[in-house]
Amino acid sequence: MYVKGKTLLWGLRERFTREDGAVATEYGLLLVLVAIAIIGAAIALGAALIAVFNKGSSALNSGNPSA
Repeated sequence: MYVKGKTLLWGLRERFTREDGAVATEYGLLLVLVAIAIIGAAIALGAALIAVFNKGSSALNSGNPSA
């Protein structure tokens, strides 16, 4: 009985001290942060491109080549 209990406690201690899953979780969080940064940059770039094309379109419609 004592050996069984000791083995059970050792197994639980081993399970909670291993760091295999922690590394995978950290990589997952890093991947999410990089994805958020890429999405934010794409949204900002898209808004800037829309402004440039609208300015060009307005210049073409008004006949003002200086824009």
